[in-house]
Amino acid sequence: MKIALDPYMFRTTPLLELPGLVADLGYEYIELSPREDFTPFFLHPRADDATVKAFKKALDAAGVKIASHLPLYRWSGPDEDERQAAVRYWKRAIQLTVDLDCRVMNSEFNGRPEQASRSEGMFWKSMAELLPVFEREGVELRLEPHPDDFIEDGLVAVDMIRGINSPLVSFLYCAPHTFHMGGNMVEIMQYAGQLLTQLHLADSFDHRASSGLRYIVNPPGSTARIHQHLDIGQGEVDWDTFFTTLGKLGFGDRDDTIMTSCVFAWEDRARGSSTYMRETIDQYVSAW
Repeated sequence: MKIALDPYMFRTTPLLELPGLVADLGYEYIELSPREDFTPFFLHPRADDATVKAFKKALDAAGVKIASHLPLYRWSGPDEDERQAAVRYWKRAIQLTVDLDCRVMNSEFNGRPEQASRSEGMFWKSMAELLPVFEREGVELRLEPHPDDFIEDGLVAVDMIRGINSPLVSFLYCAPHTFHMGGNMVEIMQYAGQLLTQLHLADSFDHRASSGLRYIVNPPGSTARIHQHLDIGQGEVDWDTFFTTLGKLGFGDRDDTIMTSCVFAWEDRARGSSTYMRETIDQYVSAW
C-alpha cells in the first residue's frame, strides 16, 4: 500500500520544486492532481516532453514517485463536442502518465445528474474509445462517484465499474464524499471488496442532518452539493469504523492499493495540515 499526497493546496509551487516539498512533508508518493502547468481542469494537458523529463529528474532527486495521476475531463457530459475533446485530452494524459513511469490514473464519472441517462450513454461511448488505450499502455483506472456527477451513489458506482468488466478498472472511495454517496460507508466498502483499490482521505460533515439542513442554502431547494475536505477529526466521518473496515478487507496488505491525503480546506496552513494528515494516517494504519 502506498500513502500519497494530493498537492492541490500547493498548486502554485513551481512544478520542479514540488517533489522536494512533498518529501519534506513526509511523503514518498504524489497523487498528481490538476495544475495549470501540467493537466488543467477540463482542458488539454500543457506539459511537453521536456517538462516531463525535467519533472522526472526532480522526482528522482527528491526520492518521490507518482502513485497516481488524476485528470478531470467532461468525458460523460451531454455535449458531444465536449465529449470528443475530453477523449483527446484523456489520450494525452495517459501518455504523460506512462512517461512519468506511473501506471495508475484516477478520475470522476463526471456528467450531469439531471441528464443521467444521456450522460451514461456518453460515458460508455468514451470508455469504448479509451479502454483499449488503457489496455495497450497497461494503465489502471480508478473511478469515484462525485457530488454532482451523473453517478453520486457509492453502490451504484461499484455496479457501474463491475459493468465495465475490466481488470484494469476499479473503485475509489472518497471519504469526504461519504454523505453524498448514501452515507452507508461500511456497506459501500464491503460491497466493493477487492474492487476497492484507492482512497481519498479527508473529513467532512453530514450536511443533511438537522431536518435535512445543517447549513441553510438560498434559494430554498438549491441543488448545491455542499462538502469540504478537512483534516481527519474535524468533521463527522467515523474514522475508527473506516479504518477498522479497511483492516478487515485487508486493504493495507495489497500492493495495488493507495491512500491519498486530499485536504483542500486549509491553504493558509497547508504544510501543517499535510504533516498532520501523514502522522494521523500512520497512527491509524499502525493500529492494524
